[in-house]
Amino acid sequence: MGAGHGHGHATPSAHAGGRHRWRLAVTFAMVAVFLVVELVAGLLSGSLALISDAGHMTADVVALGAALVATKIATRPDTTGRRSYGSYRAEVFASGLTVLIMLGVAVYVVVEAIGRIGEEPQVQTGAMLVVGSIGLGVNIASMMLLRQGSTESLNVKGAYFEVVADAAGSVGVIVAGLLVAWTEQSWWDTLVAVAIGVFVAVRAVVLGRQVLSVLGQHVPHDIEIERVTADLEGVPGVGGVHDLHVWTLTSGMNVATAHLVVDDGADAQTVLTSAQSVLAVQHRIEHATLQVEATPTKQCHEVTW
Repeated sequence: MGAGHGHGHATPSAHAGGRHRWRLAVTFAMVAVFLVVELVAGLLSGSLALISDAGHMTADVVALGAALVATKIATRPDTTGRRSYGSYRAEVFASGLTVLIMLGVAVYVVVEAIGRIGEEPQVQTGAMLVVGSIGLGVNIASMMLLRQGSTESLNVKGAYFEVVADAAGSVGVIVAGLLVAWTEQSWWDTLVAVAIGVFVAVRAVVLGRQVLSVLGQHVPHDIEIERVTADLEGVPGVGGVHDLHVWTLTSGMNVATAHLVVDDGADAQTVLTSAQSVLAVQHRIEHATLQVEATPTKQCHEVTW
């Protein structure tokens, strides 16, 4: 009986979130500066669309700041000896915080919109159009910065989703300004603000499901557990596979454990090496803990999870 490991220890440069930290930092700076501009303009113009988008920008600043801190924590070596998997999950928790912030902003906008029912607030469309256009430019630049990283890191993806929602908010502000100017009906501003809130909520739910999937240690969406089992059973010398578990530690880091029943006469070390290669090459699972055995042990039959 033996155990084998396929290790993929990540360094700051190799870690998905760490590689894109500078993109997060630049985006954070741009959004933080524009937040001040938009909030002041929203208060002076009386536009709920601008104020709601500024609220979402505030959420962006907090979320981007949390994402930056999380990438730093995730790539920091563990000196306590208590974190056997390191602190990579910090990024997942930061993404979860982003979800909560986005939902909070969405609720705030809807509540404010309901409170304006029956009122006819004066809205300065000029400020809406100017600030909305500047905001759209900032958001497009931020999206271009974060786009690549969003496909590699759940943490960066959360920040990217925030920026996408903000871009939609900026478009909404511009549309609301044009409609109010054209129809002279200020309720368009409230309607667009609600639409922004709903859009933000939907994006938050999508990201939230991904965060819960990682925290719940579900099988990664791009991995078929039956296929992994079949490929391991196809390794020469493997007579059976059981107790197979696959989950995501953090973005780009999939982990697996399994018991391999080895045929009589097969070399255990050769089986381990081949199985690790199959997992790494065919399924991008670089950290695998495999146990080989001649027959399933009593514990294997007793454990049902």
